[in-house]
Amino acid sequence: MTEYLASVPVVATRSVEEARAAVSRIYLRHTLTSRDGAMNMRLNATAGGHLTLGYLTYQADAELTMPPTEDCYIVNLTTTGATRGTRGDGARERTVGDEHGLVLTPVQSHRVQWTADAEQLHLKISRARLESHLADLVGEPVTKVIDFAFGIDLTSGPGRSLLQSVRFLAAELDRPAGLAEMPLARAQLEACILSCVLYAGRHQFSAALADPHNVRRMGRLAPVLQYIEANADSDLTPEVLARNAGVSVRTLHAAFHEQLGESPMAYVRRIRLGRVRAELLRSDPSKVRVTDVAAKWGFFHLSRFAEQYREQFNELPSATLHR
Repeated sequence: MTEYLASVPVVATRSVEEARAAVSRIYLRHTLTSRDGAMNMRLNATAGGHLTLGYLTYQADAELTMPPTEDCYIVNLTTTGATRGTRGDGARERTVGDEHGLVLTPVQSHRVQWTADAEQLHLKISRARLESHLADLVGEPVTKVIDFAFGIDLTSGPGRSLLQSVRFLAAELDRPAGLAEMPLARAQLEACILSCVLYAGRHQFSAALADPHNVRRMGRLAPVLQYIEANADSDLTPEVLARNAGVSVRTLHAAFHEQLGESPMAYVRRIRLGRVRAELLRSDPSKVRVTDVAAKWGFFHLSRFAEQYREQFNELPSATLHR
């Protein structure tokens, strides 16, 4: 047994109900059963700017039944033992330590059976975060769910890079004076892991990612797009972005229109709308108001905000909050 993230324990329990409650709190609600009603479960987890990273083992034959994740993607990387998964569309996959993993998506239900010796590293990535990251890579808006294949091959080149990057991040977060104390470096590594997930998984954008023309095309804008991602809650203006990119405002506008088909501030607005949506999805409607979340992300003209939100997500923000 190789325990990762021992420095950030969440729970260690033999209670099925306590185990279910802890995983529901960190990842998503689900039902949990074990063959003989007993287990020796351990969950360690930590949330960063781009993703939540966790280590999980039940040390029992266990079965999880999960609804669609709705607002996030969850990547299960089996490091020891094996699991069997079934998805709502009938897809089936078997994972083996260091060879295969699973991707849980916002629109499919899932059932996963664990062997008693199974251990996994988990990534939880908000839907808005991963889809905007993909948009940066392919140079076009991503307006639909990323339709990942259920299984992910950890023996492929991109798959090995993903697993090794996640292991490195876990080890660094456990190391005194490691990445846990260097937030900017941690954010860069987490962004790299998002790219690895997108390259290792199979989905409708895989061909675009493999096209070297897209990589070259995004080269000049990549740093400023990363800056927007990391500072979406800051005062971003064309002047600030141009200064960060080391170009004139006119050149910045031309590059955005050429490569993304929109202005720099339209891109900033799209990213901020995604952050609003992610926050609304995880908020309690009895405690949170749409106006407060909108204002937090710089939307003060509420009717215009609601119109822009509906145009991007095909629903009003109030409907998102009350899901």
